[in-house]
Amino acid sequence: MLTLVTIPCLSDNYAFLLHDDATGATALIDAPEEAPVSTELSARGWGLSEIWLTHHHWDHVEGVGALVEATGAKVLGARADAHRLPDLDRSYGDGDQFQFAGHDVHVMDVSGHTVGHIAFYVPDAGCVFTGDSLMALGCGRLFEGSAVQMWDSLSRLAALPPDTLVCSGHEYTAANAAFAATIEPENKVLQQRTETIAALRKKNQPTVPSRLSDELETNPFLRAHLSEVKAALHMDAAPDAEVFAEIRRRKDSF
Repeated sequence: MLTLVTIPCLSDNYAFLLHDDATGATALIDAPEEAPVSTELSARGWGLSEIWLTHHHWDHVEGVGALVEATGAKVLGARADAHRLPDLDRSYGDGDQFQFAGHDVHVMDVSGHTVGHIAFYVPDAGCVFTGDSLMALGCGRLFEGSAVQMWDSLSRLAALPPDTLVCSGHEYTAANAAFAATIEPENKVLQQRTETIAALRKKNQPTVPSRLSDELETNPFLRAHLSEVKAALHMDAAPDAEVFAEIRRRKDSF
């Protein structure tokens, strides 16, 4: 059995622990800072075996050095981004697989936010760690990659089983919901989800992880291929990636 723990970090980041109950192995996905991770590990009586990094941005790697020094954890990341990541013990590329405590982990290139960004899909846990690629009701800004790259990345993530938990890197969901309403103001599922998000945030509870099925019904960045979204943008005949690019452009100035 695998246990998933969400850890708030910095002002609006999330890190995640994935713990195998049978072996005691624990992986940390992204390391925005050391203190909250160490506090959570200590409270649960867990060690730290591995650190998996989705991309090189400082707010996902800043805690790596201190955690490695304290725990001896091995660091895993993208081969294509190794020159910008903390020192890696193992590196992977798109389509690679590795084992964590006997469980398969699938590595997916999800470039767009950055080039070399990867996601980790763990079928036995029913979750995918997406960093700043697919996010709750959103996606990362295109700092390095193109709209075509990001649309391809999001489309591949969208093809995972609908009950997959999307473990993304930030608490941006309320703002993303407000933007999504400008694209699909009549989307009843989005309206209901927005109310749920507001209630969670009022209690200072996380909205992450989210269910992929919910993202498919409400996240405008996953819905750029749909005729109703294209019609709302007056882009009925446009290619999907072009529609996605327009949604991303609008979000950038929202």
